[in-house]
Order: sequence, then structure tokens, then C-alpha cells
Amino acid sequence: MNFHLSEEELELKQMARDFAEKRLYPNAEKFDEQEKLPADLIKEAAGVGYFGLSIAEKHNGLGASCSACMGAIEELSGGSAAFAIMLSAHLSLCCEAIAKFGSDSVKEKYLPQLAAGEKIGACSVTEANAGTDISAIETTAVLNDNNYILNGTKAYVTNGSIADIIVVLAKTGEQLSCFVIDKTVAGITAGKSEIKCGVKAADVCSLTFNDVKVPKENLLGQENEGAKIAAALLDSGRIAVAFQAIGIAQAAFVEATKYSKVRVQFNQPIANFQAIQFKLSEMATRIDAGRLLAYRAALMIDENKSCASEISMAKLFCSETANYVCDQAVQIHGGYGYIKDYAVERYFRDARATEINSGTPEAQRIQIASDILKDKTSA
Repeated sequence: MNFHLSEEELELKQMARDFAEKRLYPNAEKFDEQEKLPADLIKEAAGVGYFGLSIAEKHNGLGASCSACMGAIEELSGGSAAFAIMLSAHLSLCCEAIAKFGSDSVKEKYLPQLAAGEKIGACSVTEANAGTDISAIETTAVLNDNNYILNGTKAYVTNGSIADIIVVLAKTGEQLSCFVIDKTVAGITAGKSEIKCGVKAADVCSLTFNDVKVPKENLLGQENEGAKIAAALLDSGRIAVAFQAIGIAQAAFVEATKYSKVRVQFNQPIANFQAIQFKLSEMATRIDAGRLLAYRAALMIDENKSCASEISMAKLFCSETANYVCDQAVQIHGGYGYIKDYAVERYFRDARATEINSGTPEAQRIQIASDILKDKTSA
């Protein structure tokens, strides 16, 4: 398996790194304090083409591979995890759902606007009583002539307040179906933005649907195929979270390494102490291992190979790595690591979300174990 990115993919990754270094990292603490991403920053990112990274060229996107898109997400996450999560929800969930399961007319209607950043996407699956267990979803969609009528409330919708186009999972009878909705239609109400521990600038809120009319042609896939679509979107979301986690971990590692070289104790930099060296070597090793797992899964996606287990392995390992590395980065900084003057405090909080978003470590282990036992019993 060749993990080397092409020249074009490397250029895209470098472009994202430059954007992160110049526009995200210097302002990330301000975004965190204001709990909001500035509209002009989103407009600037749209102008660069980030909102169309994964969208096909025929729909005015860049048509980049999964490996290239995820490489960009990794770099952007190191600058601002909140920005990367906003973009990931737009690309990996909303745009991905439309591109994979929308009719030609739905793709032509929505994807060019999403690619240009004229519209921002969101995906609403989770409910107060339905997380990993999507069978517990209570939002309903009832066909009435040429429209489905949606009723229900979704929780923890990333981009919920700022999104224009929303992908929604709802019950059609006893099964689930998936729809794309223009948020300007009557009956959609956004709740208050959630106040979070980390990734504070990412917009997350509830959405309530009250007799919302959705044209029949806005059904994604076929009626009652929602569970299949949700599984595909979970995989898409999980690979994005894996790269977000590695981006956060890498940024925290860089901060810890720099600090260890300038922090002097007992008349020498603490980088000279074996205890610190052991921490840095362990951090670097886990980051490399996680990155390899993540790129393996991304490459398998690019090659259209079945890889649910590999995606879960990457998401599991990378998210746990991010939390480990950020914890160690705070520890290397000592008391300074616990105050907001140092970026590792923010990374420590941001990393926690990677173990929750798109499925917990427990859910990933269930997925991996299921595939292992299935293979063993069929052998």
C-alpha cells in the first residue's frame, strides 16, 4: 500500500497548512473566547475553495481525493479545531450524502452552491434519545401528495444555526429515510448554541422541525434506505474525526517540543531530562501510528474498498492518541499548560470532542470486534 501523496495532494495539504498558520492559529484563542467563527473568515475560506474540496469538478468543486481532503482537514485542525469541524460537517456529512445518494437534479441544485460556500451544509441524525442507536430516532416523515411532512427535534447539530442546507434522518413508518432540506422553508427552528468544553467556536445546536414540507424529490436514495445511508455517513464522519484528532495532536506535540527546549530548570532546558524525552518520543510514535492508520483508511476509501473496520480503528486510535498527547503536552508545560496563555490548554479541551463525535471508543470497539468475529467464524 502506497502512503505517498501525489504532488497535487501535497500542494493542497501545504495550502491548508499555510491557511492554518496565517489565518487560524493566530486567531484561534479569540474564536474560542467569542465562541464563534467570523463570517469573513468563512467567506475567505470559501474563496480559496475549501467548501468544495471533495465535490466533483462538474459541480464546481475541486474533486480532490479522500486522502487529499483529509490531509487538508488535518492541517486545518492544528490551526483551529472548531474551523475544521465546521468544514468537516459541511463536506463529510452534508455534501457526501448528497453526492452519494442524491438524484441528478438534487446534485445539480445543491452541490454547486455548497462547493462555492454560498451555502453551508449540516447533517442532523442525533436526537436526545437516539445517538449510536439510530433505531430510537423519533423524528417522522409522512408522505402527503408530493411532499414529506417532517416533525421532530434533532440534537447536537454541527453548523445547525449557520447552515443553509440540512441532511435529515427521519422515520418513514417503521424504517428510516434520509432527506435534504433547504433551511429557508417554514417550520424549522434552531435552538440556542450549545456552550461546550472545547471546540467552542463550532456552532452546535438543536433543530426542531414542525410540519416542514420537503419535496418528494429531496429524498436521498430510496425510501426506507436511511439506515444504509446513515452507516455510510458515519464512516465518512469517522475518517474526518480521525484526521481532526491527528491534527490537534500534532499541534500540541509541536507546542510541547518547543516549550521543552526553552523552559529551563536546574540550569538546563527540560528537554535534556530523560523523563521529558520519553514523553516526547511516546507522543511522536503514537501520532505517527495514528496518521498511518488514518491514511490507510483514506486510501481504501479512494480505492472503493470496504473498510468500515479500518475506519473505526483509525477513529479509535487517533482520538485516544489526541487525548493522550494533549494531556502530556499540558504536563510538560506544568502550571503554564493549565492557563489560557498557552495553546495546549485549548488543544486539551478540543481533543476531548474527538472521542465523542461520530461514535465513542466503545462504539468503535464494537464495530471492530464484530468484523473480527465475523471473519473468524466464516473462516
